[in-house]
Amino acid sequence: MSIAERQARKRLGREIEGLAACLLPFEADGAIAENAFREAVGRTDGAGLGCAVNMDTGYANYLDPGERTAVLEWTRDSLGAGTRFVAGAFVEGMEGELVDLYRREMDEIVSFGGVPVIFQTTRFHGWEPQRIVDLYASLCEPYDAVIGFELGKVFAPFGMIYNEETIRGLMGIASLRGIKHSSLSRGEELKRLALRDELRPDFKIYTGNDLGIDMIEYGSDYLLGLAAFCPEKFAERDRWWADQDERYDELADALQYLGNVGFREPVPAYKHSCAVFQHLLGRIPGSEPHPRCPRRPEWEAEMMRDCARRLGYKI
Repeated sequence: MSIAERQARKRLGREIEGLAACLLPFEADGAIAENAFREAVGRTDGAGLGCAVNMDTGYANYLDPGERTAVLEWTRDSLGAGTRFVAGAFVEGMEGELVDLYRREMDEIVSFGGVPVIFQTTRFHGWEPQRIVDLYASLCEPYDAVIGFELGKVFAPFGMIYNEETIRGLMGIASLRGIKHSSLSRGEELKRLALRDELRPDFKIYTGNDLGIDMIEYGSDYLLGLAAFCPEKFAERDRWWADQDERYDELADALQYLGNVGFREPVPAYKHSCAVFQHLLGRIPGSEPHPRCPRRPEWEAEMMRDCARRLGYKI
């Protein structure tokens, strides 16, 4: 797609649906910081963003089933009855029939008031497109709303980016309302948007490109781990885009700087960067990530401090 074609695609003044993949914080002794998590959920909702829990940013692939259930309970209680949120349905490493495994996870999410997000599994690797589409159709059939998920292997080895045939098939599933696209490729995401406009204009493409958060300008909505760093700043950016406020560009640039620093290689260590950033703001009790999460260097705090100052935080 040429530069001229990209400029023509820009959706000026569009209202954006933003979801923040909430970080799961930890106490100094390594225990999950429940109160800080509840506060983060409330802060995200109060800013006007949707909450996404048990996602990659929430260490879904490191938590045991009981911990994921606790996160759902804390989220529901923090938001109050009737407030929708989305949550990852994670089955990697589990034994059994995939439909049964996913349905168990999805039923639990729905029982707490959430919308399931279908995490991929390595079992999909090597499958033909129609087999993947048929599985999604079976999984989505009992539910009013489900979100799909394409996760690049740079984030996790069980992820995969689907080909066009698979995406076309997925867009034909009525209760699959959208898909989170985390390839970190603008070109791939632009193809998704063009296909969406052709086949199903109401289908949501939630960008997961933390290195290209301006994809919202071209018609993407978002479900971002980066938004967990400072949901109120993302909400402000979204309002300024909708209002065509000239302050949008400067804030968007500062947020993208944070994304470029926080999501540098190794990319999964962004969760440690997020914990350091949140700790600098005084929002969580410690800066440690989950013990299985890749770590940043000791000087990460100085880099995150610079990012915070560019965003206007006084620290």
